[in-house]
Amino acid sequence: MRRRMRYRPSKASCIFSGIVGIIFSCIGLFVVIPSFGPFGILWTLIAIGITIYQFAMAAGKVSMGSWSIEDEDSAGEGSGSAGDGSGRSAQDRLTELQNLYDRRLISQEEYEQKRQEILKEL
Repeated sequence: MRRRMRYRPSKASCIFSGIVGIIFSCIGLFVVIPSFGPFGILWTLIAIGITIYQFAMAAGKVSMGSWSIEDEDSAGEGSGSAGDGSGRSAQDRLTELQNLYDRRLISQEEYEQKRQEILKEL
């Protein structure tokens, strides 16, 4: 069985990363540039770029990146006779699916597609 999970950064994590970027930009302006010159300018420009990108993601102006994790179980694992091979009821699977969607681990399209698959098995 193959499953795919997706993680998208939340708005709060983007804002937190933006605040950290502001701190690093200030460190660059007041500490690194006076001490290291050209390296300090590079440091500060990168920190400002990261800060702007994080706040743009939080505001929804830039599409959020996502991490995709694919997991393959070996062929002999899993027991039961349900449609997904795990022995769970449709209600349990729908509840888990809703939980994944609420935590923003899957997109609305993925949610609707899998929901229809589960309902067809009834």
